[in-house]
Amino acid sequence: MAKAREIMTGGVECVGEKESLEAAARKMKELDVGSLPICGEDDRLKGMLTDRDIVVKCLAEGGDPRSAKAGDLAEGKPVTIGADDSIEEAIRTMQDHQVRRLPVIDGHKLVGVISQADIARNYPEDRVGELVAFISY
Repeated sequence: MAKAREIMTGGVECVGEKESLEAAARKMKELDVGSLPICGEDDRLKGMLTDRDIVVKCLAEGGDPRSAKAGDLAEGKPVTIGADDSIEEAIRTMQDHQVRRLPVIDGHKLVGVISQADIARNYPEDRVGELVAFISY
């Protein structure tokens, strides 16, 4: 079975932990994505930021996305997968943590993101429905 590095989306851009949520939202629009990794000044992954996070955790709470920082929404240790881990491990990790995107790490370096869609494109066609049920349950 394929490894995470073989099916991931590489060349991932981060939002800096000190960048505003407004800047993060602009970057999401420019890249046409719904989430971005949050990277620290030490180039280490701090978490993932989604468009939903910006809406629910900032705007709906009356926060100002121009002053709120991406790092403010990084909670706990980010859920990741190793670049040489299998697709099965990615599925288990997504299921256990109920996430649809996993940052892919090689050592301490962010090398890509693997999404539910990346897995579905590389999974046996007759098992894709099962995959979605596993991750979305």
